[in-house]
Amino acid sequence: MEHPAFTLSALCTLGGIMGYALNIIFLTSVLKFRKKGSVPSLIGGVSVGLLYGIGGYLIKQNNEYGIHCALSASILLLAAGAPRAFSTKKPVPIALTSIGVLATAYYAKKYKDFYL
Repeated sequence: MEHPAFTLSALCTLGGIMGYALNIIFLTSVLKFRKKGSVPSLIGGVSVGLLYGIGGYLIKQNNEYGIHCALSASILLLAAGAPRAFSTKKPVPIALTSIGVLATAYYAKKYKDFYL
């Protein structure tokens, strides 16, 4: 059960870092300006990735708060991606929202199985 949390941790962290790095490398050097959305992408991706990583570690250690942490990260990912997905219709926010929906459904089911 910890595998999805570790996978999502890596994906979110890598996505935040890549969003920041590609912005710095491509936009600054080629187009000579910086897009202001890169720092929030870095902070958001690393933060959500850290929450998933902590959740995966706690699940692996059979700590009862692991599912809570992973579910919280999933809800945060869903809440952060949904407004942008509906307003911009761009592929990255739609993918983030889809991942958030699937992860929230998975960890909500696991929470229900263990606690309700």
